[in-house]
Order: sequence, then C-alpha cells, then structure tokens
Amino acid sequence: MMSDNEKLYDVVIVGGSAAGLSAAVALGRARRSVLVVDGGQPRNAPADGVHNFYTRDGTNPLELVAAGRAEAAVYGAEFVDQNATGATKTDAGFEVSLAGGAVARGRRLLIATGLVDQLPDVPGLREGWGHDVIHCPYCHGWEVRDQALGILATCARGVHQALMFRQWSANITLLVNTAPDPTEEEYEMLAARGVTVVIGKVAEVQRDGGAITGVRLQDGSTHAINALVVGPRFVARADVPLSLGLELVEHPMGVGAHVESGLNGASTIPGVWLAGNVTDLMAQVVTSAAAGLMAGAAINNDLSAEADAGALAAYRARAAVSV
Repeated sequence: MMSDNEKLYDVVIVGGSAAGLSAAVALGRARRSVLVVDGGQPRNAPADGVHNFYTRDGTNPLELVAAGRAEAAVYGAEFVDQNATGATKTDAGFEVSLAGGAVARGRRLLIATGLVDQLPDVPGLREGWGHDVIHCPYCHGWEVRDQALGILATCARGVHQALMFRQWSANITLLVNTAPDPTEEEYEMLAARGVTVVIGKVAEVQRDGGAITGVRLQDGSTHAINALVVGPRFVARADVPLSLGLELVEHPMGVGAHVESGLNGASTIPGVWLAGNVTDLMAQVVTSAAAGLMAGAAINNDLSAEADAGALAAYRARAAVSV
C-alpha cells in the first residue's frame, strides 16, 4: 500500500526486519494503526539461517521476515516497500519522505533501520559473507565447528576473536593482517590456547569451486583454512535519524557507530523511538525482536497517556460548564 498526505497513522515504523516487525505486531495487537516502511535490504539476507532464536533456529532470514510481515498484517499493519530518505517533525507528529516521492505521516515514529557491515577490502572475501566468511561465534560458530579457522585481524579485537572461536575449534590461525602485533601477554595466552599467529598482511582469500581453501599473504606465503572470521565495522543506517537531528556516535566497544537511545528505545526527540541494530550494534535477531516489542509497548503507552490527558481535559471542561 502506498501512503499519501491524507492518512495519519498512529505509528510509522521505518525498517521492516526483526525489530520493526515485532513492534508492528505489538502495536497492531494494541489496536494502533501502523505503517511499516522498508526497502527490502535486511542485513542478514546473505546468511543461510537465523540462529539463537528460540523455536526458529535455522530459519532462513527472508522466510522469517515474510512470516513477521504476515503476522503483523493479521493485526492491520500496512506496508510500503520503499526506502525512507528522511523525516521531519510536524504539528501532527512526523512526515517520513519515501524514495518514490510520497510521504508517510504518523503521530509517532519508530526507527528500526539496522546497520551496514563494512568489510575489509580483501579479494575473495565479500563473496563468502554470511557463509564461510563470518564474524559472530554465536551466529555461525556451530556451523564451522572443528574446521580450520582464520581470524582476519583489522584491530586489537582480533586477539579476542581468536580466543572466542577457540571454543568452537582447536585449529585457529590468527592472521594479524593490519592489526597491531599481539602484546607479550597476548602471545602467551594465544600459545596457551594453541592458536597459531601469522604476521603479515593478507593479499587474497583463496577459493576452489567457491569454497575457501586458504589465504595468501603479501609475502607470497599461504595458509590453509576452511572459513574466515572478520571484524567488520558496524555502521547504523542513519539517514532518517540524522535528518531529525539525532547523531551517529562511536560505540563504547569500538565496533562502529550507532544512534544512542534510552529506556525502551526512547530517543532525545519526543515521539521518536529506536530499536534493533540502529541503536544496539551487538544485538542479534532475537534481541532485536525483543527491543521492538518493548519500543512498541512504550509507544502505545505514550499514545494512551496522550489520549488520557485529552479525555481528562475535556471532562473537566464539561464539568466546569455544568456547574
């Protein structure tokens, strides 16, 4: 459905993956009118399955989105399959500009636009993203268990990644790449855990029939691996929050940039909430869904409080006239 300038929804949700759809279900069940704006570019689309999601482990990400949309539609949610390019505050609430030129209007706004993974620029790496090029042990560790794993370090976190993935495999090679050399204590810890350390910049991810077989360093040496762990920089999709005056800030763990939020996703702008990876870079699908639920409930409470205040004012006005 295409929104226009005439209809004012209770809530416009920008972003239609786990967080946005979970909020849409909660708000729909609360009998709120909801419009979900989504450009159809979920971050986890390259992955074969979603993991650590109770009762849904292994579900294809796109199937999970389709199921979420179907559930939200049962409760009256409507959808616009376009990207949102920005938003402005109005007397009635908010106007969200759509890529196709239309405008979506809502009394409240939930931003659940997710993030973009900025991957290292290494030939042969990007085509395996979400399959044999991974970043999260909880998302993908089981699938690469007991394989020969390379850790492509781009910063000091590479040591932490190598030690974390040691839980899933005894065959770990830390490719120091562009990261600082490990400290003496880190070398000792890596040796204690049986992690091989290779100094030198990776020039290429080698593949045979699409599958990783190893990496080649700039010095010409090669190292056999079956999967590669990377540390992408996580950057929130922030066109809409930036257009409203919110800011991208560096994450305290140094993993990227996000938009900060408060209790249940409340932003510093009244009427605007955030949920999912746009504000929590480390959130997995199940925690993003939970955040969407909590933000949806908070938005419903806010709308209810507004209605209560209006009803009370009207009641007092009537009472004053009748005296």
